[in-house]
Amino acid sequence: MLKVIEHKRSAAVRSWLKKEKDEQKARYQKIVAEMDAIAAKRDKWVAEFLERIQTRGFNVHADQKRKIPPEEIPKKPRRKFKVVF
Repeated sequence: MLKVIEHKRSAAVRSWLKKEKDEQKARYQKIVAEMDAIAAKRDKWVAEFLERIQTRGFNVHADQKRKIPPEEIPKKPRRKFKVVF
């Protein structure tokens, strides 16, 4: 049976952890805001990429290219773009 050992954290450690967590949340919110700001550009980049792989194709091996048929292109999800950090 696995025994869980709880460690008592000092006030200094708890304070540092809280500060670190708050800083990480602030950084995450900044990244999310930047990603939201470029949403229109990102949608354009994705559309251009999807058009390019359907017309010109992409390299499968060395100089061999394969065009992607429209039925293999995934549908855009309805949800908002999610930032994973």
